[in-house]
Formats: sequence, C-alpha cells, structure tokens
Amino acid sequence: MEPVQTPLALIAQRWTPAPGTLRRAALSAVVMSVLIIVTGGAVRLTGSGLGCDTWPKCTDDSLFATPEQGLHGAIEFGNRLLTYVLSAAVGWAIIAARSTKPRRRGLTRLGWAQFWIVVSNAVLGGITVWAGLNPWTVAGHFIAANALLTVAVITWHRTGEGDEPPRPRVPRPVRRLGWAIVAVSGALIVLGTGVTGSGKHAGDSSDVPRMPWDWANAAHLHAASAWVVCALALAMWLVLRVADAPDDIRARARELLIVLLAQGGIGYLQYFTGVPEILVGAHMLGSALMWIAVVRLALSLRERPLAPAAVPAPAGPSLSRV
Repeated sequence: MEPVQTPLALIAQRWTPAPGTLRRAALSAVVMSVLIIVTGGAVRLTGSGLGCDTWPKCTDDSLFATPEQGLHGAIEFGNRLLTYVLSAAVGWAIIAARSTKPRRRGLTRLGWAQFWIVVSNAVLGGITVWAGLNPWTVAGHFIAANALLTVAVITWHRTGEGDEPPRPRVPRPVRRLGWAIVAVSGALIVLGTGVTGSGKHAGDSSDVPRMPWDWANAAHLHAASAWVVCALALAMWLVLRVADAPDDIRARARELLIVLLAQGGIGYLQYFTGVPEILVGAHMLGSALMWIAVVRLALSLRERPLAPAAVPAPAGPSLSRV
C-alpha cells in the first residue's frame, strides 16, 4: 500500500516552476512583507489601532467591521484582511519552492519559516489589541514583521543560488564589516520602536500608555545609531572600491548609502516639523527598504554557485551480438 501524499507533494509531481516563476513567488512575499509594515503603520498613524476592539473578531458580535465603527474600524479591518493576502504570497512561495526540481529542502524550510512567523505575528497582533495597544507589544509586533521581511529577503536571494555551502567573495574583514552593519542596523530598528513607543502617535485617540522615557532623548539616541550605520556603510563602500570587489557587491553598498541618505533626511525633517503622519509613514517605508538593502549587501558577500545542469553523455558505438 502506497503512503498517502501531501497536497504539496501532489502539486510538485505535476508542476515544475521555471526559475523566473520561483523568483517572482519569493519576491511577492517580500513585497507583501513591506506592504504589511506600511499599512500597519497607517493603522497606528490614523488612530485606528482599536478600530476593531477585540480579536480575532472585530467586535464581540461581528467578525467584520460594522458601520458604527466608522473609518477607524474599516482601516483596522482592512489591515487584518491584508494578512490573508500576505499568507497567500507566502503560500505561493512555499508551493513554488517545494515544486522545484531537484527538490530544495532548505528553500522550502525558509518558506515555512515565513508562514509560522505570519501566524505568530497575527497572534501577537491580537494580543496587542487585547492589551489596549500596550507600546511594548506594539514594538514586538513591528519587530516580528521585520523578522518576516528578513526571511523573505533571504528566501528571494536563495532562489538565485544553489544549495552548496557558501563561499566567500571578499576577505574576512570585509565580511565582518558587513555583519557589523547588519547588527547595528538591527539595533537601529529596535531603537526606532522606542521613539514611536514614547511619541505622540499612540495608535488610538484613547488614553494609550507610552514607554517611560522622554521622546526627544529616544529620538537623539536613534539618530546617533543611524549615524553609526551611515559611517559603517560609507566605510564598506570605500573598502569595496579599494579591494576591487565584484560590481554587484559594490552596487549593493551604493544602494544602501542612497537609502540611508534618503531615510536620514526624512527622519530629521519629521523631527523638526512636529512628526507629521505622512512623514512618519514614509520613514517606516524607508526603514523596510533600508533593512532590505542591509540584508542584500550581507548576502552578496558570499555565494552558492548553481549546480551545473546535467549533460547527457555522448552515445558510444553500439555493440551488437552476431
């Protein structure tokens, strides 16, 4: 008796995605991860964080937003619906990875890692609503969204690589500088949650608690860490030029510098203009784009060459028996 196959195995038997299809599937998860960060910020910036006052329902009596909840309910419920679109994108990436021939178990595991992060962050979002937008759970919700973005970018990058152990493309000190940029950039994002958690955009018009420190001091610390990231990124760009690194690595470093310059400009502009909602939203988008650039730069410092396609052996002279 043959073992029962899973639906994914049955799909994999009947479909083999082209390399371009696989990359597009992985990229769709990256795009949706960025979108869910931006729309989550829009929920907070419009004061709609408690537009649906419970979870998983929108109200105690309704799964959906009701007319009585007005625009805030529609915004919050719309963001919840986007989670299903995100899940569909992640599901497509999982199916495409599982159906690739030969089978790539590591790529499939990355897809499933995205799925479980989506599930856990949805639960964390529900806890955030139950806690009345407690700033610590809001910060955790945002950090988990960035964790999803990290795995999505890695998955997207890995679709263009093979499955051999990674090989360095630059000297070890340069790779260490790349990981230093990753570490400090991660700290920068975490410190940013301290700015928003103590700032005026609490996410709802009600009396939402804030983090127990001065917003301006948190903003100054965040700005100082941003300058450290900029200094490291500039050092990376210069080192790669001196080391005559491959063009694609130098391009990744240049992209990171451009994103950091734009992000820093938006950050200072919002600070000196009273933190208007539109600039805060742009800063959140810039944060996601910065993190993508950081991860792509780190990943470009090593390579996993694609396995050469199997070439049939030439047919030898046939032997016949007389």
